[in-house]
Amino acid sequence: MNFELTEEQLMIQQTAREFAQEKIAPSAVERDLKEEFPHDIIKELGELGFMGMMVSPDWGGAGLDTVSYVLAMSEISKVDASVGVIMSVNNSLVCWGLEHYGSDFIKDKYLRPLALGEKLGAFALSEPEAGSDATNQHTEAVRDGDHWSINGIKNWITNGKTADYYLVMAQTNRELRHKGITTFLVEKGTPGFDQAKKEDKLGIRSSDTCSLTFNDARVPHENIVWEEGKGFNFAMKTLNGGRIGIAAQALGIAEASLEAAVNYSKTRKAFGTEIKNHQAIQFKLADMAVQVEAAKLLILEAAALKDAGKDYTKQAAMAKLYASKAAVDCALEAIQIHGGYGYVREYLVERYLRDAKITEIYEGTSEIQRVVIARELLK
Repeated sequence: MNFELTEEQLMIQQTAREFAQEKIAPSAVERDLKEEFPHDIIKELGELGFMGMMVSPDWGGAGLDTVSYVLAMSEISKVDASVGVIMSVNNSLVCWGLEHYGSDFIKDKYLRPLALGEKLGAFALSEPEAGSDATNQHTEAVRDGDHWSINGIKNWITNGKTADYYLVMAQTNRELRHKGITTFLVEKGTPGFDQAKKEDKLGIRSSDTCSLTFNDARVPHENIVWEEGKGFNFAMKTLNGGRIGIAAQALGIAEASLEAAVNYSKTRKAFGTEIKNHQAIQFKLADMAVQVEAAKLLILEAAALKDAGKDYTKQAAMAKLYASKAAVDCALEAIQIHGGYGYVREYLVERYLRDAKITEIYEGTSEIQRVVIARELLK
């Protein structure tokens, strides 16, 4: 498989790199401390076409391939994983799902402003008792004429406070279990729909995460995405692509950790010489570099398969499983190489570790990725 990047892909990568350094980096530390959502940055990403990268120009998107998307995601996340996850959810989970399974009405009314970066989306699947077991949905929707009345709670929703549109999975026929789950597009401001307080998180603190509550929230029948009873299939198909985006986010964190460790090893002295000259440090850097490169190749393979219209389920799970572990491992080693300085906020590596951990949890835990990989192997 040829992973030589095209001129367009290289241009997208360079544009993302420059934007991240010039526009995102200056405020990243302060936003992390204050848990501030990057409103202006997200607006500018929308203007660049980065909030609907893979959406067809027919619906307001940039019409780019998945490889271009992961290149941009890793560059953005290398500087700030909070911005990365906001971008990932809008692109991978919301825009992709609406373009592939939404009606023309939904695409025109909702997908277009999302792809243009004028609106922001969120994906609401998880519940207090439905995390990894996504089939165990307790949120319920009951038909009432031309509307549906939704009741329930959703947990851990990225962009939960800030989003304009929410893809909400709810039971419409409990007897059918996972085949009775339906996806609804719910607008912020819908009576009976509200957001709980923002979660105080370990990492990705500049992105907002909260619970959602539904108390007889009325949603028009035309806001069903795909069709009634297809909600679980919709979620699983959408999450396949989402895993590639989160893997790219993890890769960016791992690359940032390696770069910081290399740079620090060239200036810090111990025992009369720069620590880069000590074999113990060299071995750590070498292991980090191998993990970064392996993660990158797994991600590019999954992205290339997706672009080719081939099944990428196993490769996406492998990419997320490996890249998320690489992010945590590389961040830990970067802290170790920095010594005491790595443990304080003055140096960025402590944030890399805090941001890295969630990549092993959301959009399918590492344990779930192993289940997916094994299932694909044993078909």
